Amino acid sequence: MRRKRQNAGVLGVALAVFALSCSNVAQAEPQARARIDRIDQLTPTRSAVFVDSPSMQREIQVQVLHPEKGTGTRPTFYLLDGVSAGSESGYTESTWTQKTDIETFFTDKDVNVVLPVGGTGSYYTDWRADDPNLGVNKWESFLADELPPLIDEAFRGNGTNAVGGVSMGALGAGNLITRHPDLYSGLASYSGCLDNSASSSQDSVRVTVASKNGDATNMWGPVSDPAWRDHDPSYNAEALRGKAIYISTSTGSPGVYDDLFTPDGRLIAVVGGPLEALAHTCTQLFANRLDGLAIPAAVAYRDGGTHSWPYWQDALHDSWPTLQSALNL
Repeated sequence: MRRKRQNAGVLGVALAVFALSCSNVAQAEPQARARIDRIDQLTPTRSAVFVDSPSMQREIQVQVLHPEKGTGTRPTFYLLDGVSAGSESGYTESTWTQKTDIETFFTDKDVNVVLPVGGTGSYYTDWRADDPNLGVNKWESFLADELPPLIDEAFRGNGTNAVGGVSMGALGAGNLITRHPDLYSGLASYSGCLDNSASSSQDSVRVTVASKNGDATNMWGPVSDPAWRDHDPSYNAEALRGKAIYISTSTGSPGVYDDLFTPDGRLIAVVGGPLEALAHTCTQLFANRLDGLAIPAAVAYRDGGTHSWPYWQDALHDSWPTLQSALNL
């Protein structure tokens, strides 16, 4: 009986060691890595890239504008969408390519332009909780960690990157560069709110997310949560020192692209006016913050113009000299 008890004890130790070794092997297994499932060339200068993203737990499409022909390597400009994020096309392309001349504009430029498709109401950030309506949002992990090496490999990227965005995407871009300053050398903000400290700005974020049936509490928690400060480019503006920066807004008053009256003389409600006025105030606060830190920036204020795509197309063109500097072109 003693020998049987001893054998049982030895067997128990052996099983425990085996279980521990199996656990260690499981822990040592590498985590899944993002990979490109396929690339569809849509035009000679535009390709759709479908990425299997572990962080997003699904396939994500980005479209890349690139030179038709070229040798050597080139820098990359990551450009984020507004709140609709391509929904107008059923998420087949970015709103940038639907509403502007961006593909034509970049045809003769030796740069990759990466345009995520999707992300409506997400602010292109990592949400702390899945949202019942907007699902899994780990955009920061996807854009800053998973995607750049894939783009560099597939499209001859040289590791020099800038980031930009319009409206909702501008805040997303501001957070990406302040939270990953070693990854990006420049920022372009078109009609964005990069000062997230005021209650009006926080309310604007919540309303924007709610407009797509999401809950911003799932994104950064209640407004008292430090996550809001962690995602405030103005508060974290020191990270922008040495970067090439372009920021632009209009006043919100009607501009050259805004029709105030129908052909029969009825007044048209200019919805984009109040939105642009809020972005204008926010941009002034952000510009003052940069000025107080002695961080130079190209600031473009237009006297007239609403929160709409014709003005953002003009701003994209106007920002190109700053982006050239950021991308070492």
